[in-house]
Amino acid sequence: MPPPILLAPAFALAVLGAHFYRAQLWIGVGAVVLLLATVFVKARWAGILLQVALVAGALEWIRTAAAFIAVRESTGQSWTRLALILGTVAALTAASALAVRSARARRHFGA
Repeated sequence: MPPPILLAPAFALAVLGAHFYRAQLWIGVGAVVLLLATVFVKARWAGILLQVALVAGALEWIRTAAAFIAVRESTGQSWTRLALILGTVAALTAASALAVRSARARRHFGA
């Protein structure tokens, strides 16, 4: 059983999976499902893969925020709240990658 510290990365991946599902990006959904399974794998490569995926996920949130902000600006709508929400999601996704570097998570992944 994974340590509780890995709940944050698992939740961040689940939110990213919901983002891909809403956008109908089925390959992204499948990738997230496989990445969620790596939380249960007790191997060093799984921890590294999870960290890389979470950093990539944070970059995806930033890309999405930029795209949505551009649309809002072009239509004259306010985009501040959107930027704050997606910026927070990106920051929490990136921070969850740090949880994989915790001592308990490293022990779980055998590093």
